[in-house]
Amino acid sequence: MTTQTCLLRSGVTIAASAAFVLAWSSGFVAAKVATVDGSMWTLLLWRYLLLAGVLVAVSLSTGALRGLGRTAVRRQIAVGAFSQLGYVVFVYASVAVGISTGTTALIDAVQPLVVATLVGPLLGTRVRGASWAGLALGAVGVVLVVGSQISSAPPVAYALPALAMACLIAATFIDRRHPNDLPILATLTIHVMVVALALTAIAVVTGDATPPASSTFWATTAFAAAVPSLLAYGLYWWLIRRIGVTSLNALLFAVAPTTAVAGAIAFGEPFTWITAVGFGVSAVAVAVVLAAERPRRAQAAVLPSRAVPSPIHR
Repeated sequence: MTTQTCLLRSGVTIAASAAFVLAWSSGFVAAKVATVDGSMWTLLLWRYLLLAGVLVAVSLSTGALRGLGRTAVRRQIAVGAFSQLGYVVFVYASVAVGISTGTTALIDAVQPLVVATLVGPLLGTRVRGASWAGLALGAVGVVLVVGSQISSAPPVAYALPALAMACLIAATFIDRRHPNDLPILATLTIHVMVVALALTAIAVVTGDATPPASSTFWATTAFAAAVPSLLAYGLYWWLIRRIGVTSLNALLFAVAPTTAVAGAIAFGEPFTWITAVGFGVSAVAVAVVLAAERPRRAQAAVLPSRAVPSPIHR
């Protein structure tokens, strides 16, 4: 692999990582808007119905769903149920009961530490010592970022973002336990169809299926479908194949401070000098983990997948 090719590959990865952080953070903002303007079930339903219609049409026209094995489809149904349905519903519920967007993102940002603990026994890979140091530093950073944002929500409510985190972790390990060679388009289409069907049933039962005529509702719905659902999740599954579980989850540390900034601007949530310091600490933590994992990624790029133990192929 030439130096120019390596630089191009690194540039694409960096750009995709930055886009992922911004897109993932936007999901918390969309959740806040949804809980302010109406029922979260209504927005979630139409968010996924719109996206399902687009993805199914594109997949059928491109043949992305042809020749899929039953085992792979069943596995991706489970992944979609955890990664999008479980995760998104618990995030929206967290914000709906009064937990700030920054605090919700903070609790979710603990995920990399959990993943780093489990990646060895579950995926058969080793987490480097420098990665552990970076992950610990990141935990300090996100605590600083949203330490002043703890709301008056009842203590039991803080289990909701923890459950969201658990759902995404479960989805990640189900997907990584076996090689997933499905195109990203096919993967997302299966995930979104599962969520759309489940939300349709929930919205009908709760009486929240009918959308309002508000232009704000439809603008928010379209944004939530295009950015947090399509772009963020597409980048999540693309990056997890490109840089591995540990490195991708380290990027989630950057989501909490990014969300805190967005919450301060959009909703007047607190943003102090401590928040700024935490943002810097989180940025350093992400850099440490990505640097520690770079040799593994570089080795995997030049050798056959069987020759290098990697979270991508285990």
